[in-house]
Amino acid sequence: MRWINTKPGPAVRLMLMLAPFVLLVIAYGMGSAARLADNPSDKLLPALASLTDAINRMAFTPDTRTGEYLMWADTTASLSRLLWALGISTAIALLFGMIVGMFPYVRALLAPFIATISMVPPLALLPILFIVLGLGEAAKISLIVIGVAPAMIRDLALKVVELPREQIIKAETLGGSSWQIALRVVLPQVLPRLFTCLRLQLGPAWLFLIAAEAISADSGLGYRIFLVRRYLSMDVIFPYVAWITLLAIIMNFALDRLRIAIFPWSNLERQ
Repeated sequence: MRWINTKPGPAVRLMLMLAPFVLLVIAYGMGSAARLADNPSDKLLPALASLTDAINRMAFTPDTRTGEYLMWADTTASLSRLLWALGISTAIALLFGMIVGMFPYVRALLAPFIATISMVPPLALLPILFIVLGLGEAAKISLIVIGVAPAMIRDLALKVVELPREQIIKAETLGGSSWQIALRVVLPQVLPRLFTCLRLQLGPAWLFLIAAEAISADSGLGYRIFLVRRYLSMDVIFPYVAWITLLAIIMNFALDRLRIAIFPWSNLERQ
């Protein structure tokens, strides 16, 4: 028997999936207990009970000053910025990705420029964006768009270029115009890849969002993390980081399920 040919059953797969998370919680609990035994006022690794208390305080107890549930208010602010930015990036990527991929003259004109823009560190542009666009929402959303849209354009353009040339020739033989070929041949095959592009860019998008909120914001998950760090409030920071991770996982899963629901044939290609 070769290990490469063995596959775990559903129960074993679930156990293997949960094992690293359980081990991580156990390791954290042991490390926290050891540090608190030496120094009960240690803030670096707060006890699990302290994390629970912080979650209750931030998510389920109204703030005494504003009356808001801070964790949910921060989540709403961050998700609003993120969804606006991803929506704009998706529209830009789909349009320019198809145009660059389909038309050789446009590809010769824009492909090097887009490749160059994608190499610019977006965080280096953040001060410029704040100077030009101000400290409001436009600068934060623009940072995310600049950070993810060029990579999505390049990915979609490559997908278009990789389409079998025979399909284009057959469509031309049947009298299809460039517009009809784009809508009837290229677009249906590019859209599933668009969902994958979005999934791949969720991590960078969250990174740029947190960075922008940390520098200039009055609400948001990144704003809260960098606000409480001056007090070494790790009991708040750890749950917020875990919550951001969970939100990203949910978005990733939802995008994949949506792709399969809309384009079921795209899942067959991966099997």
